[in-house]
Amino acid sequence: MPIGAAVMAASYIRITEMCVGRANAELKKQHMPGKRTDACADAKRSDMHHRNVCWKGKCGTITKRKIMEFRPCIDIHNGKVKQIVGGSLKDQGGQALENFVSQQDAAFYARLYRSAGIRGGHIILLNGADSPHFEATRQQAFEALAAYPGGLQVGGGIHGGNAREYLDAGAAQVIVTSYVFHDGRVDYGRLEELAAIVGRERLVLDLSCRKIEGEYRIVTDRWQKATREVLTDQLLDRLAGYCCEFLVHGVDVEGKSGGIDRGLAALLGEWGRLPVTYAGGVHSYEDLRLLKRLGHDRLHVTVGSALDLFGGDMAWERVLEICKEKG
Repeated sequence: MPIGAAVMAASYIRITEMCVGRANAELKKQHMPGKRTDACADAKRSDMHHRNVCWKGKCGTITKRKIMEFRPCIDIHNGKVKQIVGGSLKDQGGQALENFVSQQDAAFYARLYRSAGIRGGHIILLNGADSPHFEATRQQAFEALAAYPGGLQVGGGIHGGNAREYLDAGAAQVIVTSYVFHDGRVDYGRLEELAAIVGRERLVLDLSCRKIEGEYRIVTDRWQKATREVLTDQLLDRLAGYCCEFLVHGVDVEGKSGGIDRGLAALLGEWGRLPVTYAGGVHSYEDLRLLKRLGHDRLHVTVGSALDLFGGDMAWERVLEICKEKG
């Protein structure tokens, strides 16, 4: 729930100071100068690329290594960083049920994640391109990418005509859903086209879903439309040839802080052939440990409304620690 401005300001200052101190200590440990060089940044991006691609893909192997990571989010709606209740988004009037509206801009969170050395978080634009608020939301996204080049993914309205623009602006990968669906099915022609434009290693597919009649059906258009595609091992296997990662929100539990979708987490954890980030319902450290077990300690995780950065009770530093615990 929202907290007072003074408390938020003190919390931001404390968190930023701790992040900068940690980053400086790490730089000294590596015998590096206090300021990151371009070579250092390039090396980090290369390492991220290797971890993503070599899970399966180009190395031709499937690894079962356990690498649960915290993947933070920067959700932008009507030009502001927010946490919203999943499924409450309405394009008409830019409406959504809000859990939290930040006093800070998107670049603030990007700098925070960069200082803490947290990579692979995602920026999501929650306004459609025809929204009067879209340009403000888009500008926030570009400012965040500039603040952490090569460290964040971006999604929301990405298509073949604008994907390169976001990559050139500093995105590590682009996240795509609606563009590669047509008439409720995956449009493999568009998917092949997009993979050719950006490269498989820079494409993340968002397969967020709802449980409908006992099946996890993929939803598009900011979760407002249910497709006919069901999330199965077979579908994941086929789509894995076009991308480097999957992002999956459990829309039924997203933003409600009422616990994770256990069935969805187990399905994704059992598959385990590409990196997968699970989001939705994490509201306690017990939820986080449950996700580690159900996901065989290889699902990445996003924590939104429950995180202290967004007015919740879960300390982001403790989340990092639990992600690194042995399963």
